[in-house]
Amino acid sequence: MTGKTDSVVAPIAVLVLAMLGFQAGAALAKGLFPVVGASGTAALRLALAALMLLAVWRPWRVRLSPREMRVIVIYGLAIGWMNFFFYLSLRSIPLGIAVALEFTGPLALAMTASRRAVDFVWILMAALGLLALLPLGLGSKPLDLVGVSCALAAGLCWALYIFFGRKAGAAHGGQTTALGMVIGAVMIAPIGLAESGMQLFSPAILPTAFAVALLSSALPYSLEMWAMPRLPTRSVGVLMSLDPALGALSGLCFLGEKLNWIQWAAIASVMVASAGSAVTSRDSTPQRLPD
Repeated sequence: MTGKTDSVVAPIAVLVLAMLGFQAGAALAKGLFPVVGASGTAALRLALAALMLLAVWRPWRVRLSPREMRVIVIYGLAIGWMNFFFYLSLRSIPLGIAVALEFTGPLALAMTASRRAVDFVWILMAALGLLALLPLGLGSKPLDLVGVSCALAAGLCWALYIFFGRKAGAAHGGQTTALGMVIGAVMIAPIGLAESGMQLFSPAILPTAFAVALLSSALPYSLEMWAMPRLPTRSVGVLMSLDPALGALSGLCFLGEKLNWIQWAAIASVMVASAGSAVTSRDSTPQRLPD
């Protein structure tokens, strides 16, 4: 029993560390918005993370079939647009709410095969949480519609990232992540350059941009790649449900973003729906999740 417990402690700790890194990176990224804008920040994150992952994984050594390349292209486009829309959402809504709204994408994907009564309980809880976060005036101040729409668009891209990431990463793992990041960077970089111009290459912002790329992409993806195959899918799902709360706490601690009780309750509802869906899932075997 002790050996079995010890075998999952390290992967759990690593996965939590990856989530903390992502949220800290997101808070740090928001500080770049006044200088290079949201799209410029997304472009910097993707480009620098791509360089890091290329150096680590050296994907040019892998031979890909035309079918594998098509899947990786879609996977990379999902990475790029997911980052782009998520950062656009952060311009006008708090980090914790943006993460919760984005989280509805993978949650919806997980529930597409729902057939049992208990699964519809989780769907209802997620829907109630989403409804409370929509700009309907339920909170003390209605959320920005554009910000909410961008977060939901990021959630759709996240679902595509998971779906195609499973296919793309099955054979080549880290090399797939590196190639996908390059494709995402090629897609978003021109948009960031059009918004920010040569400011995007300012040496003054490169240390922060490097930290964002490391904390938000290169480090979490590498840590997840090690941890996720070593944990049951059910455990991964429960742990990942902490993401919205970590985002809200990160926004509160680093950005001073305070949420009202309705927004906290909505985030909790999405988290419980995610954790409940993972716990009641029939799939409890370890498997590689998307890179």
